[in-house]
Amino acid sequence: MTSWLLLLGAIVTEVGATLSLRMSATGDRRWYLPVVVGYLLAFALLSGALAAGMPLGVAYGIWSAVGIVATAVLSRILFREPLTPLMLGGMGLIVVGVLLVELGGSH
Repeated sequence: MTSWLLLLGAIVTEVGATLSLRMSATGDRRWYLPVVVGYLLAFALLSGALAAGMPLGVAYGIWSAVGIVATAVLSRILFREPLTPLMLGGMGLIVVGVLLVELGGSH
């Protein structure tokens, strides 16, 4: 359970850092601090999830897949960036791929 909470924290901080990176691209340098702190914290939490026993392939797959989907959806909401049916289909394939990796690792 601890590894899953650490992974969730890693995902939330990584997505927050990535959204902050988008804000920093507007020229507002105040967003650089949350970018750096968020990425450092995300990697520390991911490392903690691995140390707590989560397999690397599972942790990284879930981290990246959920991060991609959450970032795309939040970018649509916050920044009015496109989210096309083709993009949604690609995200669906990523999620299915991660599920297959996780199921394959349990056998």
